[in-house]
Amino acid sequence: MTGSIALSVVIPLYNEQDNVPDLYAELSAALDELQLQYEVIVIDDGSRDNSFERLKAIHERDSRWQIIRFRRNFGQTAGIAAGFAASQGEVVVTMDADLQNDPRDVRQMLAKMHEGYDIVSGWRVYRKEPFFTRRLPSMTANWLISRTTGVSLHDYGCTLKAYHRDVAKNVRLYGDLHRFIPAVASQIGVKVTEIPVNDRPRKYGKSKYGISRTFKVFLDLIGVIFLLSYFNRPLRVFGGAGVIIGGIGGVILLYLAYERLILLNNIGDRPLLSLGILLAVLGVQFISTGLIADMMMRTYHESQNKLPYYVREHLKNTSQEKPISTDNARSKNEIENDIMTEKSH
Repeated sequence: MTGSIALSVVIPLYNEQDNVPDLYAELSAALDELQLQYEVIVIDDGSRDNSFERLKAIHERDSRWQIIRFRRNFGQTAGIAAGFAASQGEVVVTMDADLQNDPRDVRQMLAKMHEGYDIVSGWRVYRKEPFFTRRLPSMTANWLISRTTGVSLHDYGCTLKAYHRDVAKNVRLYGDLHRFIPAVASQIGVKVTEIPVNDRPRKYGKSKYGISRTFKVFLDLIGVIFLLSYFNRPLRVFGGAGVIIGGIGGVILLYLAYERLILLNNIGDRPLLSLGILLAVLGVQFISTGLIADMMMRTYHESQNKLPYYVREHLKNTSQEKPISTDNARSKNEIENDIMTEKSH
């Protein structure tokens, strides 16, 4: 790893005042053993307890700990996004503030990163949580996410992950996409792996998540699928649906036209006529929506100078021609005199 800071640890935090002292003690001990330059960025996500006061005291005695305080609670995704933006390390590690993630696992995650991976995700093989309310819904969601996104992981919900700097700086997060970062990052071409990590029971406070999170995950998954498959090509999804729906409506209308014009049957009171007209109109609307979305995406990319590709490496010749020494350089007049002399001969 090169650069002044090798490791950035990003920790979103919300109402964890009792865990702050142990978090500082355990994480500092684990990171000091690595013998590298590091920084810890804690994002206080609008805590209503004394979390910020305790974090501020830590910052005053240890400048390696940065504290970002939100004006209100924006959610874990916003906290991770703020940490990514502020990070300077070559590797960025995210973890929870409740110490259910073991800080000592950071060492093995960095070792795995040295093998050439862009993302190393933690896998809580032996989770210390209730089966039916937490583990079973999580297993179902992980299976579904892996099948639909093509990025196979056993534990998308584990916050303990290590990211190469290029990933942290190029992934744009919003909503509740923090658990989908490996899948979202797959669009820029990344090598993802996972390793077993230690999962510990919470000592203080209560979990901020419940069974309702499962339904939110499924809704977010729909957005991620669209983001990965059709974000840059919205016309394909809307246009494809429009062609199918409009095609069915067109066939119905052609059939009714045949009955009316050739067979001379009355079709004015047939519900099939209303269905055919409705499907044809819907088809045109879908295609129109796709065209508008496509133009919006062009504006989005061009207005922000976004490129349609991401470069992993660029090998090029860095050698430059040596400048001509002023002692050996010939003046313009000397060269012109030589040319005139040759012509005279």
